[in-house]
Amino acid sequence: MNQALKINTEPTPRVIPVHPVVMAVEDESDENSSPYIAHQKIYPRSVTGIFAKWRWVMVVITQLVFYGLPWFEWGKRQAVLFDLGARRFYIFGIVLYPQDFIYLTSLLVISALSLFLFTAIAGRLWCGYACPQTVYSEIFIWIERKVEGDRSARIRLDDSAMSLEKLVKKWYKHFLWISLSMWTGFTFVGYFTPIHDLGMEFLLGHMSSWEIFWVFFYGFATYGNAGFMREQVCKYMCPYARFQSAMFDKDTLIVTYDEQRGELRGARNKKADFATLKLGACVDCTLCVQVCPTGIDIRNGLQYECIGCGACADVCDIVMDKMGYSRGLVKYSTQHAMKQGWTHAQVVRRVFRPRVLIYTGILLVIVIGAGVSLALRTPFKVDVVRDRASLARIVSDGKIENNYRLQIMNAAEHEQRFTLAATGVPGLTLVTDDQVIVESTESKWISVRLQVPYDAIAAGSHPIHFSITSSSPNEKIVEKSVFLVPH
Repeated sequence: MNQALKINTEPTPRVIPVHPVVMAVEDESDENSSPYIAHQKIYPRSVTGIFAKWRWVMVVITQLVFYGLPWFEWGKRQAVLFDLGARRFYIFGIVLYPQDFIYLTSLLVISALSLFLFTAIAGRLWCGYACPQTVYSEIFIWIERKVEGDRSARIRLDDSAMSLEKLVKKWYKHFLWISLSMWTGFTFVGYFTPIHDLGMEFLLGHMSSWEIFWVFFYGFATYGNAGFMREQVCKYMCPYARFQSAMFDKDTLIVTYDEQRGELRGARNKKADFATLKLGACVDCTLCVQVCPTGIDIRNGLQYECIGCGACADVCDIVMDKMGYSRGLVKYSTQHAMKQGWTHAQVVRRVFRPRVLIYTGILLVIVIGAGVSLALRTPFKVDVVRDRASLARIVSDGKIENNYRLQIMNAAEHEQRFTLAATGVPGLTLVTDDQVIVESTESKWISVRLQVPYDAIAAGSHPIHFSITSSSPNEKIVEKSVFLVPH
């Protein structure tokens, strides 16, 4: 049997019903009338190719960042740490406080615009290559293949009766899945609790209840989503699959089947002239369906379940090479390109259309603005709070006194000395110490008393300004408040 026939005689995709939602009915004519469809297990076949390589490159990059970043140190602390208890967020050399919420807002806007931009250019790039659901599903499927074998071997194993071999393979696979999931949960918590301390707490059995809860919760979510739910998360739980079409246009690169070239489908000998047989280039091997992680047939056109991973394009190119046909029966292309027969150069030129340029321009402005603001920000922050227990009083020497509380937050990685001053009304004096020392990345509350001579100003509320100046670097912050004079 030649290679072409080996391709064409590949069995059609097997699906095994698991936990049917509804009971089977006796009248087969009504089996499609119910809106509830039994879940069918998908067995994705392994595939090699340019898109598979890029997918694994992204898997390696994202997981090196996720698992490695908490262990990376910056000076004497963890490089990236979101310390919720102390309300400080460390990102390499930057220390952020809750008052820096504007930067989180900027990050969310940048992420949203990036999603719009990449989707307008090439569809679901995020879903196909970098989404955590895709990444962990890819890792879990890789473990499954190493333990149970490729698609046909996994189908045979699931169809077989329980045996020692089946028990050992299933147990070993789930052991590896659970181990990876728990390590993922531990790493996740390590972004909020110093991971070295968390590891020591784990070894000594001193982890807090909340740390234990989040390790198991995130681990369980990873185990369930990547091990069992996989394509169901993409098809039913992820909202992006539902509104992605709003960000597409006819010049968006999507995984596309060349219907004009591929139809009519049909098996044939490798040496046969398919034009004489009045067949298209598609040999109807169904490999494009077998490699799809969501189990769709790309030959039926664009579907919301398609995550744009390009696995079908990779396997179709392999088949075309074996048959001696030109590649690209399934490829990244646009609706306009397929309809009008554009060349690759024409498709690339159309990528830089007004919509993409506008997204890019707005994104660059926000990124540059946020970066400049972050670089030029003052390395400390001040909050002024009036002492509500004593708004205003007349002290023994006949002066009017107001009490305030100042919170000085040192966002620098070194100790800072601050000088305090107050201005705004005649005769205003600071009667407490005007020098304050705040340790590296610490926050300090201090009490401040201001006085004015009696009858120096009229009764009522008078605006004043606190000036707080740091010694190194020489930065100054001015905060507004009021001085109250009783009637």
